[in-house]
Amino acid sequence: MKGKVWKYGDNIDTDVIIPARYLNDPDPKALASHCMCDIDESFAGKVQAGDIMVGGSNFGCGSSREHAPVAIQSSGVSCVIAASFARIFYRNAINIGFPILECPEASEAIKAGDIVSVDTKTGVITDETTGQSFQAKPFPEFIENMIDKGGLMPYLKEKVK
Repeated sequence: MKGKVWKYGDNIDTDVIIPARYLNDPDPKALASHCMCDIDESFAGKVQAGDIMVGGSNFGCGSSREHAPVAIQSSGVSCVIAASFARIFYRNAINIGFPILECPEASEAIKAGDIVSVDTKTGVITDETTGQSFQAKPFPEFIENMIDKGGLMPYLKEKVK
């Protein structure tokens, strides 16, 4: 994965990621069109496929809605890097096959607009703008497989075959 960074701070909650007033349309593309709109009106119109979101600590806190990682993923973001994630957001992201990496050092150092590459298999994050590399803890093999299959349900369907 490689893309331009969209950077946000600490405690980005699910109501900021996708405000509740837009939850009446479950279409992922409709959710993406309102992603981050309350704190970054330009995001939905400017994000490009493959871009990377970087957050601070407690990213995805708040309500347990699965819509939040769906909105980010559907906007074209290839992964989220944060200092830490709210546990329910973390699990919801994995369940839909959306890679997220915890790495406080990367979260601190990477700047908005930097070009970053991510290897989810090894956990290596490289800020190609500055040349810095960071090591996130890679996913266990079964979670990597779940992400590769597109989430929990496709993973389980294949396991049951």
